Amino acid sequence: MSVLGQSIERKLIAALGATSVTVTDDSADHAGHGASGAHVSVVVVAEAFRGKSPVARHRMVYAALAQEMTGPIHALAITAKLPGE
Repeated sequence: MSVLGQSIERKLIAALGATSVTVTDDSADHAGHGASGAHVSVVVVAEAFRGKSPVARHRMVYAALAQEMTGPIHALAITAKLPGE
């Protein structure tokens, strides 16, 4: 896993108590379209999502990764699930 991927994983575990985080660098799939920065997909499993709408779950992930969203991440695809989903 890249340094960015490790940082993302650590932050999501710390902020959300995530029990599982999968980070995928999708940047190669978007090469040549002129954007700078990483394209990243995350799958996050956390009890903290209980009772939250999908939009609220995404906002929680974006909040945890606010610093990365202003720098190394250009695009972020999020799958946010409860344990067992």
